Amino acid sequence: MTVMEARLRPRTVLAMAPGVREEVFAKGALDRLAELADLHGDVLHDLSSGSALPVLAEAEVLVTGWGCPPLGAELLERAPKLRFIAHAAGTVKTFLDPVVLEGGVRVSSAADANAVPVAEFTYAAIVFGAKRAFTMAHRYREHGTKRDFSGISWLGARRITVGVVGFSRIGRRVVELLRGLEAEVLVYDPYADPALVARLGGVLVDLDTLVRRSHVVSLHAPSTPETYRLLDRSRLAKLMDGAVVINTARGTLIDTEALLEEVTSGRLDAILDVSDPEPLPSGHPLFGLPNVFLTPHLAGAQGNELGRLADSTVEEVARYCAGLPLLHEIQLDALDRMA
Repeated sequence: MTVMEARLRPRTVLAMAPGVREEVFAKGALDRLAELADLHGDVLHDLSSGSALPVLAEAEVLVTGWGCPPLGAELLERAPKLRFIAHAAGTVKTFLDPVVLEGGVRVSSAADANAVPVAEFTYAAIVFGAKRAFTMAHRYREHGTKRDFSGISWLGARRITVGVVGFSRIGRRVVELLRGLEAEVLVYDPYADPALVARLGGVLVDLDTLVRRSHVVSLHAPSTPETYRLLDRSRLAKLMDGAVVINTARGTLIDTEALLEEVTSGRLDAILDVSDPEPLPSGHPLFGLPNVFLTPHLAGAQGNELGRLADSTVEEVARYCAGLPLLHEIQLDALDRMA
């Protein structure tokens, strides 16, 4: 290998939980990564082990995934040549200490690729929720009634008002998808650009206006101290009768006990891909309600959708190797506001 080839093919190491490499990276993606980089053959699961230390000492690029060990000041000491971390999943906040970014290591993630299936899931949830699909399925199953809409405040997905809380990657995609419903789209995000919201078909409003006017409220905000129980008891009470609450973001955005009271009364419906706590304990009352649909945090990439994460990550490594701007670089000043 020439000096030029060594520089262009940085020593690259994978760090993630056992089995994640095989789950996310199909052979083609791994082959492409090996063409771009001098790829270490084994996946590191414990960065403090004796076998990991000499590998990290030579690493310039770290490709991380679900179950990656915590990355902090110790990593900077163990990997003095490290310049770039490419995360083959969504959030980095579960394992990345800001000190790594402060130390000059560049970081990108596949969160944009992961936003695609979450937005698709959300769009489907909005349509199913507006058509009361889960309540109707329960009535059909329990009573054999084909279309019993008794007690339903409103029904149907056309020209409803949808409130989108959070206008980052997923929220923006949801707003774009909603054009097909001829929906009025209200957006709440204190950091959103009003012109961009308007260009995509939404209207930027305050949160209380959004909850009062929306038939469906869909949550896409990050979990921060400011967003903790964003939908608390008082805001849930402001929702119109029959409103549908959708959460594919973080469970802590909703006061679970207050929501339980509202859905138990039948005043609200809910579609929840996340919860607080997560997972919910076995036998939790939310599991037994016909107007609540619970899924086990699966809105993000699953199965054949995982290929998007691998493709995005390999593309970022390719851009790094070529000296091109990264498409999905994470900036230190934005880390606190990210999901």
